[in-house]
Amino acid sequence: MDLATKTDPEIETWIKNHENSRATTAPLYHLLLEERVRRFQLKQLLDFDRSLDHLKQAAIDRVCTSYGSLAAASSVDWSKARHQMNGPNGHLDRLLDICHVRGLPLLTAICVNQGNVTDGELGEEALAGFVAGAQRLGIGVSDGLAFHHQCRDECWAWGLEQHRPKRAS
Repeated sequence: MDLATKTDPEIETWIKNHENSRATTAPLYHLLLEERVRRFQLKQLLDFDRSLDHLKQAAIDRVCTSYGSLAAASSVDWSKARHQMNGPNGHLDRLLDICHVRGLPLLTAICVNQGNVTDGELGEEALAGFVAGAQRLGIGVSDGLAFHHQCRDECWAWGLEQHRPKRAS
């Protein structure tokens, strides 16, 4: 099936159908998410690949980053980027899609407000958005704060693994 020939509403309907039936591990669901990200990229100033690279490096460095730094990774001024960043169809939500599809930890867990970079805590609204995005992807969350901390730890663990030499089989 050539997803490029499908309309945006068709793609969105198929994605919703997968999410509603909890088929978020299905190969077609992953292809649909990738197609949606590809289409979003055509309409956004923020670059998903640059954002992902920035988040990966932050995980490797075992630090949190800010939304402004994420925008800077795409060479976009924060005043223009902030409107594309949040919300159910924002840049961060689409980055969750990418992480899910590519088997990465939920790297947006380490992207916080500038004032929280040191302690790595998400604000209340950001935490609610992060949890909603994870739940949309079929991840069960009973305690949002504990889930965020778990995801943040998974990012650090993934970053640490990037330094280890791969074993020959």
